[in-house]
Amino acid sequence: MRFPPRITRIGTAAALLSGLLVGGTVTAGASGASAAAVGSVCYGALPSQAHDTLDLIEQGGPYPYTQDGSVFQNREGVLPSRTSGYYHEYTVITPGSSTRGARRIVTGAQTREDYYTSDHYVSFRLVNYSC
Repeated sequence: MRFPPRITRIGTAAALLSGLLVGGTVTAGASGASAAAVGSVCYGALPSQAHDTLDLIEQGGPYPYTQDGSVFQNREGVLPSRTSGYYHEYTVITPGSSTRGARRIVTGAQTREDYYTSDHYVSFRLVNYSC
């Protein structure tokens, strides 16, 4: 059975209780239920537009959208929990889209902590620059 995303992000304790009520096996890690949504991706496997965005971030802009560089709140709780202001988001242009689209790079305060999402924050992949 697949649950809507809002249900899967209710937290470890609620997921455990829900699993016990429904029956079955439940496992809970220290990082919570959403940790599985963060994977990794090789830099070379990213779309060319993501490379363009990462180059702009490295140069400090200028960015195509006024929202680029704004603080990413991590409301979805998919990325590791950090203090407010730790993450910033940038648009990865989607060819043919008249809007910003769903693709983003979210950077962390640490060096080369860049996450790519193609599904508007549902899942993230940490960019691996060594492959």
